Amino acid sequence: MPEKSAANQEAPVIELRNVHVVHKARTGKLFRPDKVHAVNDVTLSVSRGETVGIVGESGCGKSTTARVMVGLQGVTDGEVLFKGETIGNSYAERRKLGRSVSVVFQDPATALNPRMTVRDTLLDPYRVHGISTPRDRLAKVKELLELVGLPQSALDVLPRQISGGQRQRVAIARALTLEPDVIIADEPTSALDVSVRAQVLNLLSDLKERLGLGLVFISHDINTVRFVSDRIGVMYFGKLVEMGPTDEIFLHPKDPYTAKLLSAVPSLLKEPSA
Repeated sequence: MPEKSAANQEAPVIELRNVHVVHKARTGKLFRPDKVHAVNDVTLSVSRGETVGIVGESGCGKSTTARVMVGLQGVTDGEVLFKGETIGNSYAERRKLGRSVSVVFQDPATALNPRMTVRDTLLDPYRVHGISTPRDRLAKVKELLELVGLPQSALDVLPRQISGGQRQRVAIARALTLEPDVIIADEPTSALDVSVRAQVLNLLSDLKERLGLGLVFISHDINTVRFVSDRIGVMYFGKLVEMGPTDEIFLHPKDPYTAKLLSAVPSLLKEPSA
């Protein structure tokens, strides 16, 4: 797979402008159901070559925001732009994102088909999109395995026959099959043992640098987000309450909720000046 330049002078790959996502809840009256404002007036963008972290507690709307960015969730209001062009809510329009924006989900055990070998899992996107010949497809798959640090012997195993860390590497390889511009990683290490989390984080960071990818890293763990991100957005009750360069967020948080998140991690507290 050829390396891609991280330089990007064009429009962001993905841009959300004042996006709202409102769900109807099963509570409330028959003709007046309650509504849940999952995403509330969120504006953010991601370009090739940068990592944008999104952090917040469970239920804050970060995963719904990720689904909007990858085209799996329509918006109630606001705009989603793909390389400067507005994407509507229709399936055909959102499908435009499919080949340029890939997603790595939280739990590789459920994200991968348990009945498909690694070979078939990685070949499937090429078959669906009619890319290359069978011989070239297999060559690409072997190259992907090498890229994510897996041996060629992994081609013929099922997901249950390999470790959680190896399964997540397969999921990352699958996300790379169509040579995307951006990968959205939604809690990609939370289901893994502590001993392999750093390996997966390093792999994602290395791939971003090597291929010039944009990376959206979503987590409730602000320490992890700090490790990989160029910019960080803090979400609270569906709102993006703060967005800025990583160092600025950690050294000079402007929103009380951001300061609260930082104060909950003793190692991130600023030492008092002498």
